[in-house]
Amino acid sequence: MIYRNWQGIEIPALGFGTYELNNDDAATMVAEAAKIGYRHFDTAQMYHNEEGVGRGLKASGLARDDYFLTTKVWYDKFQSGDLQTSVVESLRKLDLDHVDLLLLHWPTDEVPLSETLAALNEVKNLGMTRLIGISNFPTALIDKAVSLSNIPLTVNQVEYHPYLDQSRVLENLRSHDMLLTAYCPIARGTVLHDPVLKDIGAKYGKSGIHVTLRWLMQQDSVMAIPKSGSPKNAAANFNIFDFELSDGDMAAINNLSKPDGRMIDPSFAPKWDEAA
Repeated sequence: MIYRNWQGIEIPALGFGTYELNNDDAATMVAEAAKIGYRHFDTAQMYHNEEGVGRGLKASGLARDDYFLTTKVWYDKFQSGDLQTSVVESLRKLDLDHVDLLLLHWPTDEVPLSETLAALNEVKNLGMTRLIGISNFPTALIDKAVSLSNIPLTVNQVEYHPYLDQSRVLENLRSHDMLLTAYCPIARGTVLHDPVLKDIGAKYGKSGIHVTLRWLMQQDSVMAIPKSGSPKNAAANFNIFDFELSDGDMAAINNLSKPDGRMIDPSFAPKWDEAA
């Protein structure tokens, strides 16, 4: 296992994502993922499966200190009062007294960011989360969020895979001593059939998915949360700690990015004005 160290806190760099899993499937897959060796789990209010994730963690038998759990506040709860109440409800569904990381899921200009971050800081000070952060924030908003928070921000969770260049975001996060968590890290499975990734994988007896996840793990300050509804695929995704990509391999993968590489259509998300 590879860990990221953030101000003395170790976070497993490879996590298990639960997007699009219903409560029952999330409960099953989280317990299975724990058996495989995952110790970092990711959910969100918008996934409507926090209750299932909580059940899966209980069924895993893992002690509370033996795993790292992230959830996210949806933008319709960004007003002060609403945010705090929503976190209490998330903890009730998870059947926990705290999460390890709490993120603002998408930026919005419907509520002043200063108000939202003050509420997020309060939740942290009340002990409902160990760490706080953001998700889907572009560089200008990362800077703004950092400046408005009295408590250091840990993570920005964004779409990141070989077809989407996030070098500017990653450079910005590193300048703030923040980590990047990559969601959609295997580009909805398309990396499995990529000829460049297949050729690299052939040298190590690995698939394009293994190569992609290893590429992410070998980047400083990067974590990844591939999701799977199959125990077999979840186990395969975890099988990336017995090889290392060369500098040439890393460069070849970096060259796969393209302007239209995004897999997640952000049209459903709130709009924001970076100048606001």
